[in-house]
Amino acid sequence: MVLVKIRDEEWDFRSANTRLHVHVLHAYPAMMIPQVAGRILDELGASARLLFDPYCGTGTSLVEANLRGIDAVGTDINPLARLIAKVKTTYIPPDELTAQIRHFILSVPDLKSERAKVEPPAFPNIDYWFKKGTQRDLAVIKNYIENLADEDVRDFFWVAFSETVRASSLTRKGEFKLYRIPKHQIAKFSPNVFTIMQEKLLRNARALKGYFRLHTGASTRVYDFNTVHEIPKSVLPPESVDIVVTSPPYGDSRTTVAYGQFSRLSNQWLGYEEANQVDKRSMGGKVLRELRRFGVKALDDTIAQIAEIDERRAREVASFYTDYRASIKNVAEVVRKGGVVAYVVGNRRVKGVQIPTDAITAEFFREHGFEHVKTFIRAIPNKRMPLRNSPTNVSGVTAPTMNYEYVVVLRKQV
Repeated sequence: MVLVKIRDEEWDFRSANTRLHVHVLHAYPAMMIPQVAGRILDELGASARLLFDPYCGTGTSLVEANLRGIDAVGTDINPLARLIAKVKTTYIPPDELTAQIRHFILSVPDLKSERAKVEPPAFPNIDYWFKKGTQRDLAVIKNYIENLADEDVRDFFWVAFSETVRASSLTRKGEFKLYRIPKHQIAKFSPNVFTIMQEKLLRNARALKGYFRLHTGASTRVYDFNTVHEIPKSVLPPESVDIVVTSPPYGDSRTTVAYGQFSRLSNQWLGYEEANQVDKRSMGGKVLRELRRFGVKALDDTIAQIAEIDERRAREVASFYTDYRASIKNVAEVVRKGGVVAYVVGNRRVKGVQIPTDAITAEFFREHGFEHVKTFIRAIPNKRMPLRNSPTNVSGVTAPTMNYEYVVVLRKQV
C-alpha cells in the first residue's frame, strides 16, 4: 500500500501557546498539543456529533471536541490521567469554586496545627521520595480534600493536590521517570506545600472558568476500559462514532514514555490500588515468549532487523504491536461507515532501527475496511518528549528518538 504523505510546516505550531485555558492543568508525558487536535477536528469533523479517544490521556482531544460542540468519549488505563481529563471537562459553578478555594486558604492555619495528628499513607519508598515534614503537610491536605462533600469539587482539588505532590517530592523536576535529586540538594529542599497547593488551585480555577466561557454545552464521558480487550457496547455501540482523534503510545511504557513512573507518586497519594500497574497494563506490558509474524511486511521486516541485534527487544516490540492491533480492531468496529480516524503517531527507533508506525497503523486499519486518506508529517517542537535516549544502555551513548509525528488519516469505507 502506497501512502500519501505530506510534510506541512503549518502542522508544527512552533509558536503556538499549547497551554490555553484547561490545557494548563497538570503536566503529563507526550501530550498531544491542542492545536493538532483542533485542526484535525476543524478539517475533518465538521459534521461530527461524537468523538472517541481510545487513549485519551488527560483529555486534549475531548476538550477540543467540546469546544466545537462535539460530544466526546475517552478512556485510559491510568487513573491519574482519567482524573485530569474528567476535571478539565466538568463544569463547576464559578462562585462555588471560588468559595471552596477561599475556605481552604482560610483553613490553612488550622490545618498546619493538625500536622502532628495526621499520619501519612504507608506506601513503599515514601521516605525516599518525600521529607517527613512534607509528608505531614500533604497528609493534612489529603484529609481536608477527602472531607469535601461535592465530588466534582473534590476531584478538582485532587488534581491540584497531585501537582503539589509532584512539586514537593524529591524527584528531579522536568523528568518524567522517577529520578531523585542529588543528595546535596535534598538538605536545602524545603517546599512550602500549602503555598504550592494554593497556587495550583487558583491557577486551575482561572483556567476552568475561562474554558467554560467558551464551552458549547457538549458533554464528555471518561472511562477506564482497555481497548486492547474490549469497548463495551453499552458505552459505544458498533458504528456509533463519527470521528476518532487520538495519540496512542509510541511503544511500551517501560522503554518509551514512562506514563506509569510519572504518575506513580500521585496515584499512591490518591490511593489508587493499581498505582504500580500502569506500565504493566499498557500495550506491550506483557512480553511475548516467542517472536511472531504479523503478515504486515513493514512490521515483520522491522522486527526481523531488531531480532538480529537483540531478540528480547524484538519480542518487546512484537508484544506492543500485538496489543496495538487488537486495540485498532476494537476501535474500528465502533466507527460508523464514512467515519474518520486520525492517529497521531511517532516512528520510534529501537536498537537504531526505525519502526514505521504510521504505515503499520494504516495497514492495521485497512484490515477492517478503512482506506488511507493522507498522512501529514509534522515536527514536534512542543511535545514533551526526550529528543535523545540511550538505546544500548551504555553510559554516554545516545541516539535521536523522534523529531517528527505523523497524523495518519483514514476513512471507513461505506
